[in-house]
Amino acid sequence: MTETYDPDLLVTFLAVAETGSFSEAARRRGLRQSTVSQQVRRLEAETRRRLFDRDTHKVSLTVDGQALTVLAGEILAAYSRAERYFSNAELRGRVRFGASEDFALSSLLPQVLRAFSSRHPQVDIEMTVGLAADLYAGMDEGALDLIFAKRRAGDGRGHMVWREEMVWIAAPDWRRDRERPLPLVLYPPRSITREAVLAALEKANVSWRIACTCGSLSGLVGAVLGGLGVGAQSARLRSEGTVAVGPEAGLPPLGETEFVVVPALGRPSAPVQAMADTILEFGRAFHAQAS
Repeated sequence: MTETYDPDLLVTFLAVAETGSFSEAARRRGLRQSTVSQQVRRLEAETRRRLFDRDTHKVSLTVDGQALTVLAGEILAAYSRAERYFSNAELRGRVRFGASEDFALSSLLPQVLRAFSSRHPQVDIEMTVGLAADLYAGMDEGALDLIFAKRRAGDGRGHMVWREEMVWIAAPDWRRDRERPLPLVLYPPRSITREAVLAALEKANVSWRIACTCGSLSGLVGAVLGGLGVGAQSARLRSEGTVAVGPEAGLPPLGETEFVVVPALGRPSAPVQAMADTILEFGRAFHAQAS
């Protein structure tokens, strides 16, 4: 097996892995489909492993392909760090950064921004705050360079910053009326948190109704504190004023959620990699301090 891999081959491999399509990967990369196929075959020859199962309907990752999605991201990030380290020039440019509201409203975001701006004062930041699903869509459309958000179970993209339990949140004086469907305060459809909540309730056979829908975390927390119903957040980023509720109210466990840093497809620029490294550094320290 070769000791190094061509970054261009890894970028193409990740494009196919993320889109599940050679033709869509070719469109993203600005290449012919035949070139994408050739690059994947070269990478399979170098690794001596089959990376994709192909049929007339779909392209899916093999077990070795799934392992390489993680390794490829790490290799490309290492290339960017090496370029930055051996370049004497001060970083300049722009980072189009997307942050989930959980992160944006926490004490962690100011720490990250302060450290990054101190280390790289010539880099401009263009920040978007929103639902994780919208941030992923924005990145796939080329509008964002990097996001920090939750990821769905089974999604291998990104570098995990931390994993933790989701908890039910309620107003301190909230009491469940077990004779009526559980009132929920949720984000709109496509929200990762919303999907986790509804899946847990369906699995536990708990009847529910959506009492309030809002696209902003501050609005959801206001509705929860107003007694409209229960919501859900990661345990570590639970909003001030809310209380965690659970089995005592007959509510099922929500499972874990993962917070990840996800760069856009391809080799991240030096400023983008620097922002990713800063989030990883402070995010993991934040998690360790709170543990």
